[in-house]
Parts: sequence; structure tokens; C-alpha cells
Amino acid sequence: MEHTTHIYLVFSRTGTWLSRTLNLFSNSKYVHASISFDNRFNAMYSFGRKYPNNPFSGGFVKENIFEGVYKKYIDSECIIYEIPITAIQFEGIKNDIAMFNFNKDNYRYNFLGLFGILLNVPLNRDNYYFCSQFVYELFEKHGVLNLNKQAGLVTTIDLMAMENKSMIYEGFTKDLKSYAVPAALEA
Repeated sequence: MEHTTHIYLVFSRTGTWLSRTLNLFSNSKYVHASISFDNRFNAMYSFGRKYPNNPFSGGFVKENIFEGVYKKYIDSECIIYEIPITAIQFEGIKNDIAMFNFNKDNYRYNFLGLFGILLNVPLNRDNYYFCSQFVYELFEKHGVLNLNKQAGLVTTIDLMAMENKSMIYEGFTKDLKSYAVPAALEA
């Protein structure tokens, strides 16, 4: 039997103008998705704002749930799921994210793709992603999740419907450090 480990899927709502706009068109409270390899959440990976004060500069980002946009918008909320995966899946996703990070200047945020979701037409462009598209492509590539849906149409709602997950936290990001965390978060 294959050894299992865990990856964390962090969904958030920050209160930025894009977050508020997406909330208007979505049935989900949480419109942003990030991947974390450990339960400290100071290294999460996604597509979003590169700089907390500049909503127009988006691309591949390394986020910290206690800094950046999350610190600027103090009422940010999140829900965190722990997902069991194999060691091979973990290493594959980690290696792919390392390549995204190495080439981060080549990637941009797929604003047009968000309109594609509204129209139910995937607007895929090379090196352009939005957060749920990025997460899903990695999960699909490594056999973690298959929605039988084009990545350019995947939303946070689709990702949250994933069956093999355990919720470990829901609340304000600022309270995560003081939260009476389960043993999984104490590592």
C-alpha cells in the first residue's frame, strides 16, 4: 500500500475588490484557493495579487496567511481542508510548484478566464491562470482530483466538493494562530 501524506487546500475571502466582485457572481463564500504543503500556512501557492496594494499586478504567488493581503484585510476569513495524498503525488505537486516559482515572472493572472466562467466558455491562454484553475490543473495532473471538467471552468465551489478531505479550520485568518488547533496543526 502506498504511503500517504497530506496537502492543505486553503479557501479564503479577503475583502479585496476582486474578492467582493467574485462573491457577487458566485454562490461561494470563499472565492480564492491556495495550496499549502504544511500546516503552518506561511507558504501557500496560488495565483493572485503579487503586491497587497496593487490589484492589477497578478500572477503566480507565494502567500502567507498571516502577511500580505491577509494582514492588510484584517477581516479575511478562510476554511482549510487537509487532503490525504500519496508521497508520489505530494512530490509531483511540490516539484511542479517549484517550477512555477522558478519561472514566476512568466506567469500572469487570468482575468479573462473569470469572464469565461460566467459565459461557460473556458478562456485558456498559455501561462495565464486564476487560482482554482491552477489548483485543479495540479490536482488533475497528479491524480488527486478529476472533475471531468476543463480547468478553465473550475471554481472554488467545484474544489470544495472534493470528497476525500477533512476540514481542520474555519474562521478569521487573524485568529488561526490562537485557534485551539487539532494535533495536525501543532507540528
